[in-house]
Amino acid sequence: MWLLFACGSALFAGLTAILAKQGVRTTDSTLATALRTPVVLVGAWAMTVLSGSIRELGAVDARSLACLIASGLATGASWLCYFKALQLGDVSRVTPVDKMSTVLTVIMAVALLGEDLGALGALGLVLVTAGTLLMLRGEDLRALARSPAGGGGWLVYAIGSAVFAALTAILGKVGVTAVPSDLGTAIRTGVVLVMAWVMVGVTGRHGGAGTERREGACGVPRGEMAWILASGVATCASWLCYFRALQDGPASVVVPVDKLSILVSVAFSVLVLRERVGARALVGLAVLVAGTVALAV
Repeated sequence: MWLLFACGSALFAGLTAILAKQGVRTTDSTLATALRTPVVLVGAWAMTVLSGSIRELGAVDARSLACLIASGLATGASWLCYFKALQLGDVSRVTPVDKMSTVLTVIMAVALLGEDLGALGALGLVLVTAGTLLMLRGEDLRALARSPAGGGGWLVYAIGSAVFAALTAILGKVGVTAVPSDLGTAIRTGVVLVMAWVMVGVTGRHGGAGTERREGACGVPRGEMAWILASGVATCASWLCYFRALQDGPASVVVPVDKLSILVSVAFSVLVLRERVGARALVGLAVLVAGTVALAV
């Protein structure tokens, strides 16, 4: 049964990118992040109620709380970058770059936390990096070199998403040393919610994007609002499945299965969004998946 939950985690994580992409066609990505975060927050705290870890909220020490808040800020930055990248670029190209957070996390864990990296792990780093580069197009890198804010804009945000996601993992690792992981996730999500809405207020994005006619709340079209909220629900479902799988199954199997969400994202980007994925990108995807499994093992 735990394997089914692990597969469910990968499925819903992959769907999150597709649903979010549909929700930011005209809606500003910062506003979309702020709108979906309350849904994720409800799911995160629901997990603490179901597991009973909410009872330990009052026992969280200052050091753990500080690390969790910092991790939440990094999470918020990662989400803001990720959804901006999705708004500007194809899902099939954004997702692989975002998965580079796995490589950065391992490097930071070795350098900052003193964790060991065996030969298989080192091979995994090389394969994930090579697979990601293969999935990029030459024009993406050239555009990035010429004008980061122009044609390579989505790549800048995707890289930012990966960097902040890696920081999230390292800070979160320290923060949950003496705190249940689901409680730490709930605390971090609360920080993300505050950060996202502060960003909306600072940037003045609460009125939506563009000059098109709006019909829903915050100036967001009802159709896009539905996609945005659905992406939040998908994130909640992914987390619920992930923690349920970890509860009953071995982490060495659950983690790599969850990381295979990239297969779901790419598959749906082709089938639903009609994005084009060439032979080189497919080879890169295979190499990236092999590297992810090697790293997890």
